[in-house]
Amino acid sequence: MAGEERRRVLLGWGWRACKWGLLMAFLGGLLGVGFLAALFAVYGADADLPDVGNLKTLRSKQVTRVLAADGKTLLGEIYDERRTHVDFEQIPKVLVDAVVSAEDAKFFEHRGLNLWGMVRAFFANLRAGRYVQGGSTITQQVVKTLFLSSERKLRRKVQEVILARRLEQTLSKERILELYLNQIYFGHRRYGVQEASRFYFGKDVEKIGLAEASLLAGLPQGPERLSPLKHPGRAKRRQRYVLTQMVKLGKISAAQAERVARAPLPLARRPKEARSLAPEFLSFVRHHLEARFGARRIPYLGLTVVTTCDPKLQRAARDALEKGLRRIDRRQGVMRFGRPLGRRRLARTLARLAKKQGSRLRPGRIYEGVVVALDDKSGTALVDLGREKGRLHVLAEPRYNPKRRPPSRVLRLHTVVRVSVTGRLHKGEPVPLRLAQGPQAALVLLDVKTREVRAIVGGYGYRSGGFDRALQAVRQPGSSFKPIVYGAALEQKVITAATRIPDAPHPCENWLRIRRRRSKRYAGHLLVRQGLARSVNSIACRVYERVGGVRVRALARMLGIHSKLTPHLSLALGASGVRPVEMAGAFAVFAGGGVYQPPLFIRRVGSLPVDRPAPVRVLSQEGAYVITSMMTSVVRGGTAWRARRLGRPAAGKTGTSNRNRDAWFVGFTPSLVAAVWVGHDDLRPLGRGETGGRAAVPIWLDLFRKALKGRPRRAFKRPKGVLVRRIDPEKGYALPPGSSGGRQEYFLPGTAPEPAPAPEVDPGDLVIQDDG
Repeated sequence: MAGEERRRVLLGWGWRACKWGLLMAFLGGLLGVGFLAALFAVYGADADLPDVGNLKTLRSKQVTRVLAADGKTLLGEIYDERRTHVDFEQIPKVLVDAVVSAEDAKFFEHRGLNLWGMVRAFFANLRAGRYVQGGSTITQQVVKTLFLSSERKLRRKVQEVILARRLEQTLSKERILELYLNQIYFGHRRYGVQEASRFYFGKDVEKIGLAEASLLAGLPQGPERLSPLKHPGRAKRRQRYVLTQMVKLGKISAAQAERVARAPLPLARRPKEARSLAPEFLSFVRHHLEARFGARRIPYLGLTVVTTCDPKLQRAARDALEKGLRRIDRRQGVMRFGRPLGRRRLARTLARLAKKQGSRLRPGRIYEGVVVALDDKSGTALVDLGREKGRLHVLAEPRYNPKRRPPSRVLRLHTVVRVSVTGRLHKGEPVPLRLAQGPQAALVLLDVKTREVRAIVGGYGYRSGGFDRALQAVRQPGSSFKPIVYGAALEQKVITAATRIPDAPHPCENWLRIRRRRSKRYAGHLLVRQGLARSVNSIACRVYERVGGVRVRALARMLGIHSKLTPHLSLALGASGVRPVEMAGAFAVFAGGGVYQPPLFIRRVGSLPVDRPAPVRVLSQEGAYVITSMMTSVVRGGTAWRARRLGRPAAGKTGTSNRNRDAWFVGFTPSLVAAVWVGHDDLRPLGRGETGGRAAVPIWLDLFRKALKGRPRRAFKRPKGVLVRRIDPEKGYALPPGSSGGRQEYFLPGTAPEPAPAPEVDPGDLVIQDDG
């Protein structure tokens, strides 16, 4: 009996304990539910919680693609994140199936949350003692990517669940998946399936098949760790996992999966990353978009911009410019260094450089420095700039070290070199430098008919965002400005091409401290045509005085030269700085029959053409032709005689500023016009003999030989209103009709010269015949 009583007591206690346990569990559950409800209520009511409704109009960061004039050749891309948005309809079903199979098999069934998946991930992570598996759905991943930070805190996780439910109630499954596939990172700085497909497979995403889709679908788990370029073995294993999941879910057959699993990774052959074909156009487009849309909107535009660049001409222009500068380097011996500095001179030089350097170094600016160390192993040289030291990568200098010789065979210790700062300055590290021994140059090539910029080169080794000398450098044009002076005078009919003007000393030559002529002789009276061909300064000054500075400056403005021009007589000799693009635009008016239209760089932004001012007549057709005819003499037998080797009708004008600081040639044919400038950024002289005819004309010639190859030969078309007369080149008079000799000259209506008057006869010389 005692044993039975004891069992009854124990059963009673057990039953009561069970009831209390169940009660406590129930109360604990209620408390847990209440706690969770309160938690969700508090975090759900957070005023800072994002509004998922904004996703209906979401604009992700996208790539803006810059294309050449053919609409196909990629010149470059502008982006913060390399992404190109595609609509859900453009995404192939096989990719949708692969991604859902790999990332969220129940995506089309759940309402934003996969509770069993979350529980399974919780226990998996608990067993491993670390984070090894995620239970997030695709909807949750969209929320995390677009709205929340990556921190792993309770608050963020609760808000993630809340927003996932709201997102499912707001957007369709297709729209959520579209957001996901456009937003996620696929490695190698590519975001979204379109950019990833272009990068890995060389095709748009709508053209990929099972092999590509199964590879892409596996990458979001670890884009860098699973990269098929860096880790092809891991990428292949991940692809096989995706294929297995697709078979389990009935998306593909086992045979299809086996065939893809056995095949090699379907990667496109990737060319070596080369420098941009036209970084100058890329910079121009960026500035244009910033002015039009604002800098903050640039990363979100996702536009396709079609420029006026001709890839063939752009390549030819850069090659011609760089080849021309290397010729000057050789002539001037820019890489020939003197004797190393001794101890005392070295100390004095470094002290001078420290004083000259100023408070801080500026990227792009040229400085002098002393080579203090050479390291052949790393291919670098250490340069002391006075206050700071910089590192020069000698092997990365194709202009000055094309054979990639070690630094000890290129530079000399304790010699002075010229360098420019190339990158950002970091405290405690040597300043990044590059050699700047030789001069720089700029080139602008326009189509005469359309005024589209076919090629532009901002300098040797120009990089996007740098100083574009073709558009930004303001330099003295020297005698290349004279055609504008002569053009104004011709239009006002104060001169003709046959007007005789004395080549005699003129004060303007002394004011500008022009170097005396070697012959120390003046030629006497010359025709205006001869004065322009020989670039005679005294004649240009006298023509300027005849027409007046107001008219010269007015014409320059109408020709598109907006740089500040001096009202002084020195303007006749090009003493005011101008930009190369302005000179190209101005000479295009002469070549194009007297009509001005601003140079065009961009044809289309998105689907809309770029607004453009209408053409404006600024010179008569006859005036434009006569000044063009005069400039053909510059090529045929004047200062630009080297351009005669083109073997086609060409015209232009050379220019050289004081002490050979600037060398110019602005030349054109009936179809193309180009302005070429050569000079040092810090206004150093180019060197003995480096005039426009010697330094700039060969660059122009190299370009035009390639640009016109295969094109028909064309002559400058003479307008009907231009008068033609044979003249005496010594006197400028017209010869009687039918006369032999002399030369043919062209005149504006009302300006043709009269025949020479008959010589006066002394009455005493007359013989009177007596008829009677």
